[in-house]
Amino acid sequence: MTERNTSTDSPEKRAAGIAAAGLVSSGMVVGLGTGSTVAYTIKELGRRVKEEGLDILGVVTSYQSEMLAIDAGIRLTTLSQNPELDIAIDGADQIDSELRAIKGGGAAHTREKIVSMSARRFVVVADESKTSTQLVKPVPVEILPFAKELAINKIRNLGGEPKLRSAVKKDGPVITDNGNFILDVEFGTIKDPEALALQLSAIPGVVEHGIFCNVDELYIGKKDGSVKTVPRQK
Repeated sequence: MTERNTSTDSPEKRAAGIAAAGLVSSGMVVGLGTGSTVAYTIKELGRRVKEEGLDILGVVTSYQSEMLAIDAGIRLTTLSQNPELDIAIDGADQIDSELRAIKGGGAAHTREKIVSMSARRFVVVADESKTSTQLVKPVPVEILPFAKELAINKIRNLGGEPKLRSAVKKDGPVITDNGNFILDVEFGTIKDPEALALQLSAIPGVVEHGIFCNVDELYIGKKDGSVKTVPRQK
């Protein structure tokens, strides 16, 4: 089967992705995230399946990760069949010094959050460019199309500037795997991510937002091929 080219080669992403794959052992059920860094994790797990006899089941978060996992030879399952995962590995758009992350650049954050919350251990893989002392990137918010105007108004009341995400290769908005719209919301510096997360979740019609406060460990890939691990401070 033809291997999918998911991104240009990055030593930092490759290092982090492969290192995190080392956390996986036979018998595990593994949540497989979406994005260019975790793609290296999926490929490395596939290599271990073929060359080392690694016996795992994967739960995917998007069509992209599903296709990568199938290409890699990883057997797939669902949360219906395996509601508790041993580990979930995913990337991030930005992650702060307290391991709070913004995700959703690939419009898969709703499924990513469900999978991460189903796992006993949630590990994020990233390169150094994704780390920051505070979260400042726009927050993706998945909304029901029917609730678009209400959600926009409520988000503005919270101090955000929402923008409907437009598709690149077709006219109209991006449609998620769940059939919904994405708002990319500028909040400036997010001083209290946990509080903002609760406020966004309380808006009728919001399916899920891209603030993740449940990361257990961060693997940061560096240009020299080394990896720094940062555990959550208890």
